[in-house]
Amino acid sequence: MERINPQEPRSLRRILSLLFISVIIVGSYAAFADEGMWTFDNPPLKQLKERYGFVPTKEWLDHIRLSSVRFNDGGSGSFVSPDGLVLTNHHVARGQLQKMSTPEKNYVKDGFYARTQAEEIKCPDLELNVLISMENVTARVEGAVRKGMSDKEALEARKAEIAKIQNESTQASGLRSDVVSLYQGSEYWLYRYKKYTDVRLVFAPEEQIAFYGGDPDNFTYPRYDLDMAIFRVYEDGKPVKTANYLKWNPRGASDGELVFVSGNPGSTSRLETLTQLETKRDYIYPLRIKGIKQRLEVLRQFASLGAEQARQASGQIFGLENSLKALTGEYEGLQDKTLMAKKEKEEKDFRALLAANPEWEKEYGGAWDAIAQAEKKMVEMLKPMQYRSLRYSRLAGYALAIVQYAAEVKKPDSVRLDGFHDSQLESLRFRLLSPAPVYPQLEEVSLAEALQESSDELGPNDPFVRIVLKGGSPAEVAKALITGTKLGDPALRKSLIDGGDSAVAASKDPLIALAREIDPLVREMRKWVEDNIQSVEVAAGEKIGKARFKVYGKSMYPDATFTLRLAFGTVKGYPMNGTIAPSKTTLYGLYDRAYSFDMKPPFDLPERYLARKASLDLSTPINFVSTCDITGGNSGSPVINKNGELVGLIFDGNIESLVGKFVYDETKNRAVAVHTAAMTEALRKLYDADRLADELEGKLSR
Repeated sequence: MERINPQEPRSLRRILSLLFISVIIVGSYAAFADEGMWTFDNPPLKQLKERYGFVPTKEWLDHIRLSSVRFNDGGSGSFVSPDGLVLTNHHVARGQLQKMSTPEKNYVKDGFYARTQAEEIKCPDLELNVLISMENVTARVEGAVRKGMSDKEALEARKAEIAKIQNESTQASGLRSDVVSLYQGSEYWLYRYKKYTDVRLVFAPEEQIAFYGGDPDNFTYPRYDLDMAIFRVYEDGKPVKTANYLKWNPRGASDGELVFVSGNPGSTSRLETLTQLETKRDYIYPLRIKGIKQRLEVLRQFASLGAEQARQASGQIFGLENSLKALTGEYEGLQDKTLMAKKEKEEKDFRALLAANPEWEKEYGGAWDAIAQAEKKMVEMLKPMQYRSLRYSRLAGYALAIVQYAAEVKKPDSVRLDGFHDSQLESLRFRLLSPAPVYPQLEEVSLAEALQESSDELGPNDPFVRIVLKGGSPAEVAKALITGTKLGDPALRKSLIDGGDSAVAASKDPLIALAREIDPLVREMRKWVEDNIQSVEVAAGEKIGKARFKVYGKSMYPDATFTLRLAFGTVKGYPMNGTIAPSKTTLYGLYDRAYSFDMKPPFDLPERYLARKASLDLSTPINFVSTCDITGGNSGSPVINKNGELVGLIFDGNIESLVGKFVYDETKNRAVAVHTAAMTEALRKLYDADRLADELEGKLSR
């Protein structure tokens, strides 16, 4: 045990003691070596070397980064051939499969295989992004904030500078340019992306095998899912040629192997203050869960009306059931006293280290109280923030976006609403002009539910409710709006966008007219949030982030931001339900699970899996788990070995990993992936897709 020198001043002993604690805390992050969603500018080289004796080179990291793909509608993927093949999950592809489908052909349910490139189907509105470069622009963004500025003025200055940086980069490079805030706003990075919008479907299996076990098996393990889909990227009408792609390893991952995940985790809250987590626990999660349950009830009622209604609503039901299970797990985590005590201690220790240095305390110490006050204000306005909006309806969303587009593009770029800057307009127009089908009956039911929620939660005298309902019932108003609008026609949307403010002002379309009426209220609510919440929490978060650097250095990773990250870990089972979960499952287990449930849904199998069972090697691994640190948004991420080869495909986390939103536990958190061996086995023996399998394995004659 370390001795304390009694001759040292007491204050100095306290500082030294706290610094010792700091070393222990920093060391603990290295001890949990498999933790982290690391940015590619700050990879975990030290952890990898100490634990695994492996140090990836710059060339290795660059190759993985340039082989990785972000699905801009949510999810991840990777290039897996030199001719533009991209691998992701069926559930990531589901939105596009739904939009391609018709009453006669359901690609979600039945799957698809293009035997030739001529048969590949173009996605209606899918944008893929590849991260080309990263540039630290922290000095520019922070330099825009002048001494003496209020939090509101500072926020506006940051926003204006960010818009300027993005626009300059877009003009100079031709690449999508996004400024990303990391470490609670203490760093800003300019990410430049190569953007692809000609993306075509090559292969998807049946929904029943892609989401085997349905919602009961979701977020669980052992699993038996072939959750995969393959697209091909085109440029100038031809398959894109890329030198950076992941070579297919048909043997896949093995027990105990070091593996990596390169993907785009959506969001985590591991660096948030205790007050922010308490707000989520006590107010935000209950409100969101309540809303999802109500929405699911309405959609299930709609789906019960017939087969076509069920097809139309299936994608939303799938997404909401997935969200409900995830949010419920996260909510239960926040209700866990042990977890919250851990977060409280982490914050207390951090603040104690800060307080030991008077200069640090003076500069950063007030940040937590500032956030607490902002959170208190947010709670008071939470329902207006949630319910003063036209939700659940694509057509209503189009209407408000078009009205705001016309108003914003007239302004200088620096003062526009976020989402309408010059650097963002191309992607925005691509979404607004999507040719994807819109289902009027579903739109009407969905909008009616949103308006009913707003009326119930805000009351009939709320200004938003008065403007929208005008004394009518939510069902009546929704019916009139949806039956009267022509916004389902992309040509009309284009004419309004191209016609600008005058065309929007002259439009008699009922949804456009309503959007014009509520736009001032929406802007007022947005301004209130910026002035009272965002400006305060951005400034305070920046202070906390800088304080964290002072105390711990850059030994930590930032919270997830739906940008490219690198995780690492080991293929490894874990203790579960009084027994042990294996690191892998096999096709034997798939058939055992199906027969154990007497082939009753959702444990039945597609017909081809019964007819061709004898052709399969049932010892083939189908799914496996690793200690890689992932969260929502990582779906579709490649699992990669030390050689940079593809050995698996992330599609889920286990139920124990849901609290990973807030903390990581290497003993229980597991990332669940599809094994490459199962994908190859299925393509060749079940889908007669030898040509596709040959291309994936590099055997296709070019």
